[in-house]
Amino acid sequence: IMTVNETGPTEGFSGNLSHPSCNHDLSCWEQTMDKMYTYFYLLLFVPGLFLNTTALWVLCKHFSKKTKAVIFMINLALADLVHVLSLPLRIYYYFTHSWPFGKGICLLCFYLKYLNMYAAIFFLVCISLQRYRFLLKPFTARRWRRRYDLLISVAVWVFVAVGCLPFILMRSSESGNTNESLPHHSSTPANCFKDLPTRKISVPLAVSLISMCELFGFLLPLVCISYCSIRIAWSLNHSQPQDRSEKRRALRMVLSCSALFLLCFAPYHINFVLYLMVSQRYVVRCATVLAVKQFHPISLCLASMSCCLNPLLYYFLNAEFRMHLRRTSSFTNSILSSMESICSERD
Repeated sequence: IMTVNETGPTEGFSGNLSHPSCNHDLSCWEQTMDKMYTYFYLLLFVPGLFLNTTALWVLCKHFSKKTKAVIFMINLALADLVHVLSLPLRIYYYFTHSWPFGKGICLLCFYLKYLNMYAAIFFLVCISLQRYRFLLKPFTARRWRRRYDLLISVAVWVFVAVGCLPFILMRSSESGNTNESLPHHSSTPANCFKDLPTRKISVPLAVSLISMCELFGFLLPLVCISYCSIRIAWSLNHSQPQDRSEKRRALRMVLSCSALFLLCFAPYHINFVLYLMVSQRYVVRCATVLAVKQFHPISLCLASMSCCLNPLLYYFLNAEFRMHLRRTSSFTNSILSSMESICSERD
């Protein structure tokens, strides 16, 4: 899986677009984006920390029970929490425009962001596939063991961790091996995130990276989640009235995974192809360069938003999760009591 930084995998044009056909100065736009990143990550941090720590605590209390997809939900919450815990460093950098923590920590924050993104994608797929499989093939659910979920989760983490390694390998501190200089900040260890240059890559390698990222990180997950939604909907329409309640709940879960996937991750992956081509100067049409450059940070913010939306998925679509959450403390009970009318309609 090829990943990108705050303004793309091959950051090279800050301020002026630096394409021969473009004379647009994006310095003001980039300053606006720095402020947007600061305030957006601030808004994500507090609710993301509260929601994911609470979700992890409640879900781990279910660990001894064979609750549907609970192990995948635990891993999803863990991936979100890791990303949330890295947000203060991002906030610090975009607020102060300085990085005193070293390049290793900078690259680790890069890595954790995209580790979270692709882990979230694959665990959403796992949740959808398991709900579909258990609903349409109940004998499979009876024979299923929790260790199978654990093995699948380990496989997902290994696959995503290895797949995100090219992101680190793309980073470069050597100005002669990068796309272009950085007029806004010098390429020093005090810079991080969007202000670090990356290596120029060949056309065959760029095509390979785009293909792998889009195929395994977007298209295959999209096909899997869409297939599960269609099959459960078809089964619901052809089922007996007494079987429809469980199938409706399963369909809501899978459709919610689909909506979250499309809202948070589809914009990034659609823009990713064009952004890599623009940043490597394979696309030089000025209007395209400008549109892709300006939309990219928005798509990244949408992707980060999943760390707050995933816990709501557990709450609104899982009556057992709500029941245990209400038992945890009067504080959480008072916060979530206002949601009861919405949830009662869903169940």
